[in-house]
Amino acid sequence: MARIQKVLVANRGEIAVRVMRTCKELGLKTVAVYSEADRTALHARFADESYCIGPAPSRQSYLVADNVIAAAKQAGADAIHPGYGFLSENAAFVRACDKAGLTFIGPPASAMDAMGEKTRARSNMQKAGVPVVPGTTEPFATAEEARVYAKKIGYPVMLKAAGGGGGKGMRRVDREEDLDSAWRTARSEAMSAFGNDSVYMEKFLDQPHHVEIQVFADTHGNCIHLNERECSAQRRNQKVVEETPSPILTPQMRAAMGEVAVKAAKAVGYVGAGTVEFLVDASRSFYFLEMNTRLQVEHPVTEWVTGVDLVAWQLHVAQGGVLPFLEPVAPRGHSIEVRVYAEDPATNFMPSPGKIEALRVPSGPFLRDDSGVYAGYTVPNTYDPMISKLSVWAPTRAEAIRRMLRALDEYVVKGITTNIAYLKGILSHPEFQRGDYDTGFLGRAHTTLLGEQKPELTKLALIAAAIRAHQRAEAKAKAHPVQTAGAATSGWRTSGRRVGSWRRA
Repeated sequence: MARIQKVLVANRGEIAVRVMRTCKELGLKTVAVYSEADRTALHARFADESYCIGPAPSRQSYLVADNVIAAAKQAGADAIHPGYGFLSENAAFVRACDKAGLTFIGPPASAMDAMGEKTRARSNMQKAGVPVVPGTTEPFATAEEARVYAKKIGYPVMLKAAGGGGGKGMRRVDREEDLDSAWRTARSEAMSAFGNDSVYMEKFLDQPHHVEIQVFADTHGNCIHLNERECSAQRRNQKVVEETPSPILTPQMRAAMGEVAVKAAKAVGYVGAGTVEFLVDASRSFYFLEMNTRLQVEHPVTEWVTGVDLVAWQLHVAQGGVLPFLEPVAPRGHSIEVRVYAEDPATNFMPSPGKIEALRVPSGPFLRDDSGVYAGYTVPNTYDPMISKLSVWAPTRAEAIRRMLRALDEYVVKGITTNIAYLKGILSHPEFQRGDYDTGFLGRAHTTLLGEQKPELTKLALIAAAIRAHQRAEAKAKAHPVQTAGAATSGWRTSGRRVGSWRRA
């Protein structure tokens, strides 16, 4: 297999920058794609070359496979790294890359077909003898079908997007009268995030732990696991804090879950980095939840405790290389990651787009900030509001918590509102510090983490935030009207190249 020379990263924000950093360390040229809203984004400035692929909405830019491939061809790239989200779990995109002669840095389309569609994955795992959460193996055609099945298994239930994860298109339903509304919302979110509005149902497990296993496979039949990540600190089914090792796993349980995860990956001929997610109940029985056929947001904590650069492994395997290790790597020390969002916890976590007037990123030993922003950058209101991932390593969990709290104290972002204070509240909470928290933890600790909010003041704050966001958008539109792209540049001058398939007259 020919050696990769130039990689187009089909993503944005921190993950695009993170992938490019490893590419540059390996001597590979990098290509960024960006939407009109991301013209000044860090990833577009960081790459060796940058190409505009469409208007701000992701369905007109980052989710348009033809535009991404056309940019790769125009740049002379020979490989595409999808990051996570967007097209990262789209089997049709993998096939389009293959047809275009581009190396897709990820699993083959066949494995993605088997595991990327969540309902198909559940069916495949049942056939392979892997325990799964009770639920459907096919998406519902109508809300009425969903209602009938919910009555069969009993409330509460979870509606989930079949075409992707990350908390998008997911709704808990506690009563029959709430199902229609949840059904419409889940389908709408799923279509917006993944271009697929298929929804299926699982039985909701009360107060489970969400534990996932990192797996890695090559094209030579080798597959190993790289331990687990505890992801139970979630808000609205979106992970907020992740750590490894999991505080609840014994070495024996880690080995058992790892064995099942490797079995799941081998069952579908998996290649590259993947994550097998499990729910663990109160009796410490575990059930297959889904497989994410891509690199995970929270992969840095695994890198901290194993000393492995997972992106470098992805590139190595994509070129036909054998896994550097053929046995599981024992975790060393403890790592914690928090997701820093441009959002206001005091106003029901409303996004807080706007210009970052000043930025001071924490530093010090065993600390890493994966970021997609810089001082002077304007955070758009078009995409997920995560602006960075802060992770730390320490010999013990208690030391890692203290290190993260110190780092959060140093983190300063001016001009927008962030969830930094909220994150400090999580790390300081007795339930988190004990290490036996479940997926309901943040819901139970809500008032403790935020303080009591008067309903009338919260309503006023929401209205004020909405007005402020609208005023910012209007001001930005007046100050920076969309212009016809000019000549291409690189580095800190963003390229004006456009892909011809959507060029305006």
